[in-house]
Amino acid sequence: MIAGIFLLATVASGYGLEAGVTPIEKVTQMMQEMVAKGKQEKHDEQVRFSAFKQFCVDTTDQKQDAIQNAADDEQLTADITKAQADQSRLSEEIAVLDTNIGQWEADKAAAAADRAAEKAAYDELHADYSESIDALGRAVMTLSKQTGDTKQGTSLLQKVSTLARLPAQAKKTILAFLDTSAAGPLDVSAPEANAYEFQSGGIVEMLEKLEDKFKKELDGYVKEEMNSKHAHQMLDQELHDQIEEANRQREEKTKVKAQRAGDEATAKGDKATTEEAKAADEKYLKDLIIECGEKSRSFEQRQMLRAEEIEAVGKAIDIIQSPDVAGSGSKHLPSLLQMKTKTSMVLLRSSTAPLRKAVSFLAAKAKSTKSHLLALMATKAQDSPFDKVKKMIKDMIVKLMEEANSESEHKGWCDTEMSVNGQTRETKSDTVSTLTADSDELTAKITKLGTEIAELSNAVAELDQAVSEATALRQEEKAKNEATIVDAQAAQVAVAKALTVLKEFYAKADEATALVQGAADDAPETFDEPYTGMGGSAGGVVGMIEVIESDFARLEADTSTAESEAQAEFEKFSDDSAQDKAVKNMDTENKSKDKTSAESDLNDTKKDLLSTQTELDAALAYYEKLKPSCVDAGLSYEDRVRGREEEIQSLQEALQILSGEAI
Repeated sequence: MIAGIFLLATVASGYGLEAGVTPIEKVTQMMQEMVAKGKQEKHDEQVRFSAFKQFCVDTTDQKQDAIQNAADDEQLTADITKAQADQSRLSEEIAVLDTNIGQWEADKAAAAADRAAEKAAYDELHADYSESIDALGRAVMTLSKQTGDTKQGTSLLQKVSTLARLPAQAKKTILAFLDTSAAGPLDVSAPEANAYEFQSGGIVEMLEKLEDKFKKELDGYVKEEMNSKHAHQMLDQELHDQIEEANRQREEKTKVKAQRAGDEATAKGDKATTEEAKAADEKYLKDLIIECGEKSRSFEQRQMLRAEEIEAVGKAIDIIQSPDVAGSGSKHLPSLLQMKTKTSMVLLRSSTAPLRKAVSFLAAKAKSTKSHLLALMATKAQDSPFDKVKKMIKDMIVKLMEEANSESEHKGWCDTEMSVNGQTRETKSDTVSTLTADSDELTAKITKLGTEIAELSNAVAELDQAVSEATALRQEEKAKNEATIVDAQAAQVAVAKALTVLKEFYAKADEATALVQGAADDAPETFDEPYTGMGGSAGGVVGMIEVIESDFARLEADTSTAESEAQAEFEKFSDDSAQDKAVKNMDTENKSKDKTSAESDLNDTKKDLLSTQTELDAALAYYEKLKPSCVDAGLSYEDRVRGREEEIQSLQEALQILSGEAI
């Protein structure tokens, strides 16, 4: 019996009880902490899921609108078709111009060749006439001087006789004259020279007539050459003008064709960008719908299980806090180590009746809720200590008071934020209306491009906001998970120490205990079985601690798994968002380049409108975020305060019962 009392002391030490704290109070404290933590986690999970659900709705609407807008845009296809048709028409017109230019250049070259040949013939003819006229003139001049220099005259007449254009009759006359002079008159004295002069008089007259005739013919050829030259210049100028005009038209049409080719490429690029953005939005929306659906179903299941678990543990606390359990533990357990063996055994047997009520309740609730944890507790908790109730109630009262203070602060914050947000929305709405009125005079192209850029900018801003919100939620979730893992690991170390103390004690009890043989057959009867400790009660304590240890191990494993899955989902979401943002940024850049040339006069107004609209959207989005906790909070603030005060009062009364009642 002394060993049994020592075992109870060891169990109390394993629970880490302070002086005057019974195992019942410790068990109650553990369950109260479980209820408080479960309610807080349930509330935190509701808040987080509310933000996540709103994110799912907003993002789904945005993606569906973007996909619909991309599917309904047929203007790009029409622009591409029109640009291709213009290029085909311009190519045909350029081909016609090329043909005309080639023909005119050939005509110009042929005319130049003809003119060159004509000019060469004229130059040859002009040189021939000039030589003939010159020879005739010198011959006439020499023969007319009557100087008697017959050698020079004869030489000139001989040259004249060789002229190609000299008429045959004139040539014959000159040759006859030369033959007559060759008989000797040219070598006689001066009186005979007079005879030469007499004879050459007819020749001079003939030569003068020939000279006049050649001059007139040369003048005719000169005029004809001038007319031919002028005609060629007129034709050459006409062909030059035609070629120059055709080249100008060709250059202009080539530029227009290149411009239309650029328009086609731009339209194709815009179409490809739109299709890429649409594909990215469709993939993102598909992944988002799957994720939101899975998390919604998981949230409903988790909330239902949390509510059932809190209700079950709350009823178990009520049972353990009853006078049959808490009063008995408070009254008898602290002095249990000073009692004799017989009294200790009676107290142990008397304390099992109320505990069986709690075990029965846990087993029934485990069956109705299908909770594995409650089933293990019902199986392991037979004859377990349950004197943690007071501590758990005190912690719950403190927790409720902290929630009341937090909610009061939250209400004041909501009033301030709703007032500021309302004023912001009103101001920004008026500003947006004014700027929109100023922008009504924009051309169709500027309006279309401006709207598309604004939509893309808003989409990027919303993506950034979504990523920022997801990042904040992820960091908060990660911090809580890491803290939970640290707490679970520390708890496992502490529980392991308690188990080590108990198990080492039972091992020593098994080894140290042996069957004592009677010294004589007639000795008084004592016992005939070895004593191994209070197996029932101790087993319940060990079982409860083992359940607690397994719960903390499972908490660590589940939290680690949940953290890994949440991180993977966050990284996937971040990658999809980055890809979607890159596509939208590229589309925004392309459209901004097209719009810059036409929006110089409206740039400042457009920037103000876009900035103000973004601020208004942010204010509206912030208002939607405020509504779940500041407007649509379910029960009124006064009802929640009144209900919480009733809970605190009930817990204080239960604490008074536990402190004042005895089994």
